[in-house]
Amino acid sequence: MDTTDSSRAGDSRSAAGPVSPPSGLLDLLSVAAVVLNAQGQVVFWSSKAEELFGYTAAEALGQYAAPLTIHEEHQDEVIKLFAEVMESGTDWAGAFPIRHKDGSSRLVEFRNMRLLDDLGEVYVLGLAADQATVERVERDAALAVRLVSQSPVGLAILDSDLRYLAVNPALERITGQSAVERLGRSVGEILTFLDTDPEARLRRVLETGESVVDRDIVCRPPGDPDHEHAWSVSYYRLEDSSGRVLGLAYSVIDVTERHRAATEAAQARNRLALIARASACVGTTLDLDATARELADLVVPVLADVAAVDVLDDALHGRTMPHTGPVRFRALAVHADHPTEAVSAADPPGGLADYDDDRLISHCVRTRRPVLVPHTSLRDLGRIARHDEAASLLAAAGVHSYLAVPLVARGEVLGVLDLKRTRNPARFDDDDAFLACELAARAAVCIDNARGYQTQRHAALTLQRSLLPGPPSRLPGLEVACRYQPAGAMSEIGGDWYDAIPLQGDKTALVVGDVMGSGINAAATMGQLRTATRAFAELDLAPAEVLRHLDHLTEGIEQTITTCIYCVYDPHQGQCQICLAGHLPPALMRAGQVAQLLDLPTGAPLGVGGVPFEATTFALHPGDELALYTDGLVETRNAPIDARLDTLLDALTATRGHDPERTCDRILEILRPPGGEDDVALLIARAR
Repeated sequence: MDTTDSSRAGDSRSAAGPVSPPSGLLDLLSVAAVVLNAQGQVVFWSSKAEELFGYTAAEALGQYAAPLTIHEEHQDEVIKLFAEVMESGTDWAGAFPIRHKDGSSRLVEFRNMRLLDDLGEVYVLGLAADQATVERVERDAALAVRLVSQSPVGLAILDSDLRYLAVNPALERITGQSAVERLGRSVGEILTFLDTDPEARLRRVLETGESVVDRDIVCRPPGDPDHEHAWSVSYYRLEDSSGRVLGLAYSVIDVTERHRAATEAAQARNRLALIARASACVGTTLDLDATARELADLVVPVLADVAAVDVLDDALHGRTMPHTGPVRFRALAVHADHPTEAVSAADPPGGLADYDDDRLISHCVRTRRPVLVPHTSLRDLGRIARHDEAASLLAAAGVHSYLAVPLVARGEVLGVLDLKRTRNPARFDDDDAFLACELAARAAVCIDNARGYQTQRHAALTLQRSLLPGPPSRLPGLEVACRYQPAGAMSEIGGDWYDAIPLQGDKTALVVGDVMGSGINAAATMGQLRTATRAFAELDLAPAEVLRHLDHLTEGIEQTITTCIYCVYDPHQGQCQICLAGHLPPALMRAGQVAQLLDLPTGAPLGVGGVPFEATTFALHPGDELALYTDGLVETRNAPIDARLDTLLDALTATRGHDPERTCDRILEILRPPGGEDDVALLIARAR
């Protein structure tokens, strides 16, 4: 038998008591016992002998065995064998045909041996069993031995104390532990590589008799500690035919290939899901920093424990990266799913960092190829980090695998996606690199779009700020404060503007306008209208006339729909003449009163054409304040316009009497949400 067994004699535990439950093997063989005296007469006859030969003890005792149980033609041979046993004392064993009481013949296995009692009398003990039964038991035993020894399924037999009695070669091969290491030892001593304690589960099977079938286990066995193996295990209680508990057996089927195939299929599905999620979650805005954060958040912890997104500073400014020398990066995002020194080792977002040519991140952007280090050494960490202190932090964080992939869009290298593993024991492999490159390629397009938008937005903002007037000079009888705030990152530059124009006779024209649309075109249109407004104002035209000329002028301008408020203040008369072109009404704050909106004819926006404009005159006394603004200050998606206008009036009332500059700042602080969707122009004038 190829199965390795542990003998009971070698067991150091205490032996069983003097009375033990019988084994069921003899019952299975149905062995009959017969004792003959020296004359060949039956002197003892067992119940099994009655089953085998058909005669009762009363019928057999005292009879000569040969004529009772042997056919006549075989009696001489049997008597001769009986005599040899009696004379020589040598045992005889073999198969011989016998005669049953019913007259039939059957082949029976015999083992005969001489007995001697204390009086010197000689007897013969005959043990007999039906040969067909013996052959069946031998066949079953041989088959069991062959199945156990040659089976690809690992098998182990344990005693009632869960100590190993036998293991087959397949189990040795599957686990990498020899039989010598196991026999006589408990499962708790051997199965230390499992994450869960198997002894409690085995003990429960031993006590209840309830088998455990096809339980999946994933582990790293002693024979291959660097790789995961999957086993399907089953536990069974062993009992004899009488129900006596003999111990326990368990089987182990190696399903590692199936597990790996299932794992790879699941990983492939997860990769596809991650790529699909990247399309939806990365690049949701045209903000460069937000896009980088979305990419870092996406890959942690699915792909890496720590992720960083760095862009080339040259790419941000439209320059070509130098072929040699240090590479300058601007850190945009760093993310980890747990506190770790690896975050401290990374460059803080927003900062600039120069990496020498020998650093892996520099190699990645210069070659435009991923850099994969499955298992990092201390030397590798020195090439990953920017300096020695950062390398020490990476070592302390337990960084054991590294991957960097370039961010390439439209043929240009923009930066790098930097990935590290600390808690995840798996090493980066080629599949991870492929996935990271796919994600980086998609994210790079979004980053390039954000970069292009940022460049365009900066150009539009620069253009708009250049077209807006500087701080108002000293104006007769007025204190004027102005503010312009561009839209947030999600929107483009608009066409809002303000102006305070000195006129003849110490008068001042106050203007606030809003060109519909956004971008450079809106800013350019705003510049044209502001210039035209100043030109018409110099002609000392009435407000309604100025708006009429502007309305006519917009017929030749592509971006035509514009709202505007034009007001002329005469300090000598202490009054204002004001006219609206589809614009929101200004707010008036008189001394000792709450702020209120002026009830004025709204008029039609510039560019509509054919609608007359109507001016209104009202008094503006020293200490009174007038607030002109664009709709970006009060219009939001989350609140009705009336409620927002009430908030504006409350804020103006609360700030009445403050310096106009402080009032502007306070109004924007209260009403202007961070990252507003529209730009804002605000002008506050106080009569002196």
